[in-house]
Amino acid sequence: MRSSPLASLFRHAVLPALCLLIGGYFLMHAATGPSGVAALDDIRAEKARLEAERRALAERKKVLEQRIALLDPKGADPDYADELVRRHLGVVRPDEVIVELPESDARTGSGR
Repeated sequence: MRSSPLASLFRHAVLPALCLLIGGYFLMHAATGPSGVAALDDIRAEKARLEAERRALAERKKVLEQRIALLDPKGADPDYADELVRRHLGVVRPDEVIVELPESDARTGSGR
């Protein structure tokens, strides 16, 4: 028994067509998906933003480490310790004038 030419064509075309559809599906997602070629600029921008944030945090960490070094129990800076105590406890005599300096002062080494 011979099959019809239409059935034979259908049988021989289904597998390649199915492979093309599946391959096309994956290619489309490789190009337009959340981590595809179309999103590459967004990914690079996010990476640059995160790198800038990492650098800012590293600088902040450096400043905090310097302040911690000023409070080392083996040789604390008396002026800095006095300033911290007065600022956080609110202990100021009536005849004193408080001059607030910006965060990047000479003690931290990151200013002027």
